[in-house]
Amino acid sequence: MRFGSLLHFTGFPGDLSVTVTYMILKHNILAIRMSATPLTKATPVNLAYHGYWNLGGHDSGTILNHTIHIISHSYTPVDDQLIPTGQFAMVKGTPYDFTTRPRQIGSRIDEVEGGYDINYVIARKIGPLEPHLEKTAVVRDEASGRKMELWTNQPGVQFYTGNMLDSVKGKGGVTYNKYAGLCLETQGFPDAVNHPNNFPSQVVEPGHTYVHVMVFRFTAA
Repeated sequence: MRFGSLLHFTGFPGDLSVTVTYMILKHNILAIRMSATPLTKATPVNLAYHGYWNLGGHDSGTILNHTIHIISHSYTPVDDQLIPTGQFAMVKGTPYDFTTRPRQIGSRIDEVEGGYDINYVIARKIGPLEPHLEKTAVVRDEASGRKMELWTNQPGVQFYTGNMLDSVKGKGGVTYNKYAGLCLETQGFPDAVNHPNNFPSQVVEPGHTYVHVMVFRFTAA
């Protein structure tokens, strides 16, 4: 099963033709494919999917008891406006370390001001600009036994813990508050256009096509 949409955007600075396709594969896989082609001039392109996940169910409370494994050894630090500085920092031994072993999201979240909202550098085996998919993260809810794996062809993933959710009315009248869901947004590095010496370029030339693939695989114990 698949469905999608074709959109046209202008002034970014060029015109873009953008396609997003959602695919349900087999019975437990959701794939998302985003593509964009500049029509008039070179344009930075960095599309992201901002879906929230709570494997315990939408009315089960917070995601702080979920465990997560992020396959990354470094992240891109940010300033007080959450804009990347252009540098890289190692995660080992820090509150951002979900690489050494899977651990609960809430285990050290109090050491991160406001909660997690940071871009991780995916530990790719084949180089950052290759089109192949790499396993990026694994999330598990022990209570329900549900597990979600994420694969992508992008070099980064933004891990966000719903820090700004505040009395959001949701499904069935449930109210979502802080930490009610998590986001894993695969992407090129944010603000790459202002850090050309350190971050891979996100500028796409006319005649070339940006392609972004995400694959979510769900299982239950």
